[in-house]
Amino acid sequence: MLSSTRSSTRRLPSLVRSLTADSTTHTPDPPPPPPPSMTDGTKPRPSRLYPRPRPAVRDQRQALPTLPPSFGRNQLLPVPNSTRALLEDIVGVFEQAGYQKSVDGKQKGKDDGPMLDFVFAVTHPDHWHSINMHQFPGHYPLHARALGSSFVSRVQEFGPGLWFNTFVPMHGVTIKYGVTTVDKLCADLLNWRTLYLAGRMHKPIRIIKDDARVRLTQQVNLTSALRTALLSLPAQFTQRELFTAIAGISYAGDPRMVLPAENRGKVANMVTSQEAQFRELYWRLAQGLPGVRWRVDSETIEQDTSAHARAAHLKKLPEGLMSRVHARAEGRGFPREADESAYWLRVAGDEQLPSILLSEMSKIVRYPAAVQSLKGVVSAGVVKSTRYTAAKVGKYWKGSSSS
Repeated sequence: MLSSTRSSTRRLPSLVRSLTADSTTHTPDPPPPPPPSMTDGTKPRPSRLYPRPRPAVRDQRQALPTLPPSFGRNQLLPVPNSTRALLEDIVGVFEQAGYQKSVDGKQKGKDDGPMLDFVFAVTHPDHWHSINMHQFPGHYPLHARALGSSFVSRVQEFGPGLWFNTFVPMHGVTIKYGVTTVDKLCADLLNWRTLYLAGRMHKPIRIIKDDARVRLTQQVNLTSALRTALLSLPAQFTQRELFTAIAGISYAGDPRMVLPAENRGKVANMVTSQEAQFRELYWRLAQGLPGVRWRVDSETIEQDTSAHARAAHLKKLPEGLMSRVHARAEGRGFPREADESAYWLRVAGDEQLPSILLSEMSKIVRYPAAVQSLKGVVSAGVVKSTRYTAAKVGKYWKGSSSS
């Protein structure tokens, strides 16, 4: 063993020397030939790799998805030229994408007319509030200006995810504008987690700056509202009954409708004054739903109320509402896993389904609406919130006396 170890150690230096000599005397491989010149007009050979390598794109972002020009045209409600010019001028001041809730009647002065209600959907709310606070410090209360835009964006996240600035005079009218994120807006339009933003957009609105994501999710939101209303209506009804059911979705469970803080006749007044706009929103959508018959020259609507037809609507309700319906249906019959088709027919054929939908939508609305009302003291300040509450109480008594 010793002899073999010694002999191997004697051979080790010679092996190292030979390796060293080979590495120093080795001649490098000749450089690869240059690529063939393309001056002779020959085309490059196509790549045999699959999948083929992507071409290098330097500092170029993918374009946002685009929708066909005719998609969602029911959302583009016509307004008078003077109103459109006013709204565009107001949005142009902020230089942000906005959605304006339509107001009934003509535009009036800032002292005797209703406030124009805007919602601005932005990407980075902290940055947006920082710029907006610098340009329009008077829109924010003193404590919000002292604590800065990060405080405002944190408060905005509570509840439905909105920050409202109220009683803002601009271009001869008084406006109220809320700020949210595009993601928060699209999520509520799709899922109805709070129904605060989605419910506002069930009514006629005027789109000032178009966004493909919002237009797509808003179309889903409008269809969901139509399906929900159909599930609560009989086999034959009028279009005004349909619009009243749709407009009332966002007010079900709203604490202001229980307290003396909102006009009790608000839904009826809204539908009466904007019935043509409601029809423009929902008539085309109704033509694509199975079992619904609504002629272009008629105000009467007929629908198939069989369990199969109602189940088709029920399956496509937003997740925020559908999960609550599933929770209510558990324990009242055979489970969904046993026979899914029979489960849907059982739930859709339940006579209590309209009351279940109304009850669950009220639960969805109640908490976010209460939080947003309490946030008004923080976002508007004591003086403006008191003024706003007084105006709401006045509308309540006005509506009570007229009814």
